[in-house]
Amino acid sequence: MGSTHLKALQGLSGVELAAVVSNDPKKLGGDLSAIQGNLGGPGEVLDFSAVKQYRTPQEAFDDPSIDAVDLCLPTDLHAPLSIAALRAGKHVLVEKPMALNLAECDQMIEEAEKAARILMTAQVLRFFPAYTALRAQLTSGHLGQVRSALFRRRCAAPFWSQWLKNSDKSGGGVFDLLIHDIDMCLHLFGMPEAVSATGYENLEAGIDFINATLHYPDIGSVVVTGGWHHPKSYPFSMEYTVSADGGTVDYSTDNRPPKLYKFDGETEALELETMDGYAAELQYFADCVNEARQPLICSPRDSANAVYLAHELLASRAAGGARRTL
Repeated sequence: MGSTHLKALQGLSGVELAAVVSNDPKKLGGDLSAIQGNLGGPGEVLDFSAVKQYRTPQEAFDDPSIDAVDLCLPTDLHAPLSIAALRAGKHVLVEKPMALNLAECDQMIEEAEKAARILMTAQVLRFFPAYTALRAQLTSGHLGQVRSALFRRRCAAPFWSQWLKNSDKSGGGVFDLLIHDIDMCLHLFGMPEAVSATGYENLEAGIDFINATLHYPDIGSVVVTGGWHHPKSYPFSMEYTVSADGGTVDYSTDNRPPKLYKFDGETEALELETMDGYAAELQYFADCVNEARQPLICSPRDSANAVYLAHELLASRAAGGARRTL
């Protein structure tokens, strides 16, 4: 994700790459070619000769010329390093999930408030064109009441980052992967009144999936489903189908661009924003820092609620699908 963010930074306004941090000399020298991921493309060889190169995060935190840090690290490091950066007076963009648990999230928010600094979690789905198009349809009011929603995200177990298979570092595959769709439900529909979930986990075998229902009093069905399906070969995909009184909005990375299927039988391809989601996310964070305003589109409390909700879903799965009132 660090490689993806570095590429997305190029050409943005009001932000300049000042330093890179890594304990890997090869990566610190700019060779990111071995990096892989679900999205964002393969790693490249970048030129870091014009920026500072630090071996530890604290070196960057101690640099008075640096205004903000972008933390693309294993999840167990999010809370301690975000807090250290905030205490050093830095604004912080931290990769998702915000932290491993709600207590850590609360502490991060408290430290940001004490330091009077911007804290934002990189819940990039809120900036992806296919999902901002969905949000625009739902907030416009012309579709009326939402009646059902399905968000699905699947991939192979990540063989390129072994820390993800360690639940003490990542929270597990469902927690790390489906935090996107959990957060999108919170973004579009708010906090549900209860959750329930079933599924199966075997991290050693690269299997971790869930079929989760978020119970809202005014929506018939909201489902978040997917996870890891064995290592290496299973293809990445993400999709949604949201039905309302005025029609259904559908999208899939499997060659189905966002489209509105209207109640009268007509169809309409949705207009998409042209900026890449990662670039849009980073630009928004930079604008919030430069204009000294809180990131309302992606608030830290929303990101903390996503962590809380993910744990409630996992607890329901562990209990065989027991409904959990929030």
